[in-house]
Amino acid sequence: MSIRALRIFPLLSILLAAQPAQDPTVLAKKALDLVLAGQYAEFLQMSTADVQKGISAAELAKVGALIKTYGAMEKIADPAVTKSGPNTIVVFPAKFATQNINFRIIVNSAGLVAGFFQLPGGVNWQRPEYSRPATFQERDVTVGEGEWKLPGTLTVPVGPGPFPAAVLVHGSGPNDRDETVGGAKVFKDLAEGLASRGIVVLRYEKRTLQYRARVAGIANFTVQEETVDDAVKAIALVRTQAEVNGARVFVIGHSLGAYVAPRIAERDGKLAGLVLMAGNARPVEDLMVEQVTYMGATGTDPANAKVFQAQLEKAKAFQANVKKLEPGDEDSPALGGVPVAYWVDLKGYDPAAAAKKLGIPMLILQGERDFQVTMADFAMWKTAVGSAKGVVMKSYPALNHLFVAGEGKSLPGEYAKPGHVAPPIIDDIANFVK
Repeated sequence: MSIRALRIFPLLSILLAAQPAQDPTVLAKKALDLVLAGQYAEFLQMSTADVQKGISAAELAKVGALIKTYGAMEKIADPAVTKSGPNTIVVFPAKFATQNINFRIIVNSAGLVAGFFQLPGGVNWQRPEYSRPATFQERDVTVGEGEWKLPGTLTVPVGPGPFPAAVLVHGSGPNDRDETVGGAKVFKDLAEGLASRGIVVLRYEKRTLQYRARVAGIANFTVQEETVDDAVKAIALVRTQAEVNGARVFVIGHSLGAYVAPRIAERDGKLAGLVLMAGNARPVEDLMVEQVTYMGATGTDPANAKVFQAQLEKAKAFQANVKKLEPGDEDSPALGGVPVAYWVDLKGYDPAAAAKKLGIPMLILQGERDFQVTMADFAMWKTAVGSAKGVVMKSYPALNHLFVAGEGKSLPGEYAKPGHVAPPIIDDIANFVK
């Protein structure tokens, strides 16, 4: 299963417990070693009673099976250790044969491990050929204010302006401003490529990354808090910049960002247009089932077949539970590690129908090798808005979910390889915006 698939599924979070007398870094390494060694019973012995109720050894075995899909372990680097209030956050960069993973382990002041996360590992980004650094400058900006303010980067073409502008809106999961996924930095590529072609671009840290712990404490968390509110603030910020033509501001949404882009446009009311990159037209819970089905049928080690079958059954059960939700169920126990309010808020949301009502230009882009958001979604967009005035739709046979070129069926391992957003994407977006 890919890192991006992990982002569509809520990121794994396992509460652990351990002996309080140990150094937090030592304790975190012990927890990691147990997971990597498949010693799940010992791992559960370190857990609190609540955690033992919430996760079984069989479910931990699924985590171990997922880790095995990354290939052989090559190296675990020295950890980065930071303090966050009473907690210690220990991050172990791990290099596997096909993936770079950061294992992020949180240890509280009582010596209990309070969180275990798998996050995309870092890569050495090399500037793509279409980026011309002499033609643009970058400066730090802040999106919003108060408790949810977010650091961002504004990439501005050299010249008098005013220029058209674009705000980049992330996919699901706790993304950084570059939308780093394995070996790619999708938003950094877009920002530099488009700025090289005369377009101001704003990208920013996602709220669920910048304020991960605070977000986890919101009982009625929805996509509004996750994505929409901050995107609207980012649009407003861009319009205040001296180099920007305020009547020519666009949103470029990727994955979840494309899915909710019609909501963002409706809230703002003044966008010049939308660019939707791999935007699903179907509900998120349906994509979960399709992704697990794909992974179970494509390039899967036969030894893990039973694990993927169990994951598929779990995904189908989750799908059925989400379908049953109704307004008023918001206070029910979380589903998939996400507040029920999140799923209720999206109940009945049809992004293609919402987009059709906007009456603004749209560029809809789809990689034909994408197994996370597929050509089935692209066809739904085409049916809903393909014939509308100002709508341009393009698909690309060689591109995956990150709009990086490859061959054959797209598999999770390719995300770990260094890659760039394909040049035709930069050209097509620039032509559309300008």
